[in-house]
Amino acid sequence: MARLSFFAVILMVGLSSCSPKLSPFTQRMYDDFGWSDDDLKRIQFYLSEEIVLVRDKGADDSRIDDGKIRVEDTRKVEKIVFKKGTPGVLLETPRNNRFAISFDETDNYLIFGPSKKNGGRYTLRAKDWDKRSGVISYNGTTYRTSSSSAYSALMVDIKKARKTDFRSKNVKGRRIDS
Repeated sequence: MARLSFFAVILMVGLSSCSPKLSPFTQRMYDDFGWSDDDLKRIQFYLSEEIVLVRDKGADDSRIDDGKIRVEDTRKVEKIVFKKGTPGVLLETPRNNRFAISFDETDNYLIFGPSKKNGGRYTLRAKDWDKRSGVISYNGTTYRTSSSSAYSALMVDIKKARKTDFRSKNVKGRRIDS
């Protein structure tokens, strides 16, 4: 039994070391590394939080029946879900510090940019935010999303490799020539 537990622990440690360690993509990271658009297009981005876009396509349908107006309220709701961890790629930078990120095989995208309130993280941008929701353009169509989506940020797998060139010199001092 103890042997089985030992192997289970080894297996879990081995599997967890294979998964990427994601870090938020920040304005500071962007500035420090000075990546070009071509460099950015080779970076795999991931979503930190789920984003849900909703569009109410409801319409009142009316008809005249035996001299009476009959109104049928039919609602059609379109919902697009981007789950936490969904991978995406940069399509373009439509303007300074704005990334158009695609999360599917089409050229549809969401816009992300640095947020001062969120430590410079590249978070979801909207045309307008209020306390409860935001207005998002996706595939040329206007959607609403909850205000919690404002905190959905781009994440990247960055391996921090630090090289330190350490040089040491012992100073012997300086004396007045006699």
